[in-house]
Amino acid sequence: MKFGETFTEYLHGEQERFLVKCSHVEYKRLKKVLKSCRSCRALQDSSDNEGTHAEGNDAVAPLCQCESCSLCDQMFFSELMKEASEISGFFSSRVRRLLHLDLSRGLQKYVLQLSHCFRNDQHHMDQEVRMLINYVIMNAIAIQKILKKYDKVHSSINGRNFKTKLRAEHIELLQSPWLIELGAFYINSNGFDGGDSPEYFHQFSCDFTSTQPVLTLMLPNSMKLEYNLTCAICLDTLFNPYALSCGHLFCKACACSAASVMIFEGLKAAVPESKCPICREVGVYCNSVHMMELDLLLKNRCKEYWKERLHEERVEMVKQSKEYWDSQSQLFLGFRT
Repeated sequence: MKFGETFTEYLHGEQERFLVKCSHVEYKRLKKVLKSCRSCRALQDSSDNEGTHAEGNDAVAPLCQCESCSLCDQMFFSELMKEASEISGFFSSRVRRLLHLDLSRGLQKYVLQLSHCFRNDQHHMDQEVRMLINYVIMNAIAIQKILKKYDKVHSSINGRNFKTKLRAEHIELLQSPWLIELGAFYINSNGFDGGDSPEYFHQFSCDFTSTQPVLTLMLPNSMKLEYNLTCAICLDTLFNPYALSCGHLFCKACACSAASVMIFEGLKAAVPESKCPICREVGVYCNSVHMMELDLLLKNRCKEYWKERLHEERVEMVKQSKEYWDSQSQLFLGFRT
């Protein structure tokens, strides 16, 4: 079955009620625009070939006239960027709300459960996670497919460049830290890891035994996407991980050190000029995401390592706190200028 048919079937399948509430890639409409562009190119190539036939076999076929037409620009860049942004925003907000319910405790959790009208909470959460994973995967594939078709029709690399722009805008769907959190939540809440899980749990698995710990997401057609769970600063498995707004993951202590703030102050205290240690982008600390489900996954799978890192972080935090308050006391008493 072609992807267009698969995507249409997905939109009108069992998740249709869920999809009514959210945006999706207008794949069918974009393909119609490509079809008209392909006809335009055929006519243009035919006209140019008549004019260049006498020049021999070295003549090079020109690019499609539609490459810079306003219709393509609007449909494939402005509109597709808008759709990708809406999908990313919807996905992150729904995952954030879902995990907030799972991680809440005591009275707060009780109130949240009441707000869900006494539904079977675990069953409902399992269903929503499955729908969210399918939602982000199907739309991400739709974007990849339509951009590939765009480049093929127009003999361009504009579609490939658009993928780079999605990364720069932090809305590339399969690189969202919320997808990593969702995968960790899946494994944590159900105790599954790989093929022993129910049908819709097989998409995520983790491996902390190899030299490079990874969380793996299985995609259609046996493709897979691996998320490296190694901190690029300490070169060890992530502990108390945070995702900066650029998408890169670090241990909290390592990220605080890179931003020149103390652990007890947190990443929000970083100055706007602080740069990501990997991509060097500025302003990525203020909207960082605490990867609590990922940290819980590590705690469950690597208990001794997690305890050791927790002790180290607490010792360092106490040391930094003591140095900070000693300096503040000396400043207050006039011992320092």
